Amino acid sequence: MIVNVVDYGKSGDKNFIEYHTRGLSSEQMNFLNDNLDDETEIDGDVLKLKMYFDNDLYPFQSETAQFRLDDFIAREEIEMNIFISSFLEDM
Repeated sequence: MIVNVVDYGKSGDKNFIEYHTRGLSSEQMNFLNDNLDDETEIDGDVLKLKMYFDNDLYPFQSETAQFRLDDFIAREEIEMNIFISSFLEDM
């Protein structure tokens, strides 16, 4: 499974991160699409997931994140990979 952060920022008064996940079976994508509470969409072999965050939980809000953005994005991709993997264990 490969998770990529493809977009992030502010939408209205909420911060968001959009992830694209590849390497899942159609059964896994359907399970995630049906059971995750966040915005999801299946587009071919990609599961698109958009999560919203309050300011205090948004990982890209700090000044450090702005200087080391690549590190913060990589960490976020790893954390989402772990989250999705653990979620799929319930399948």
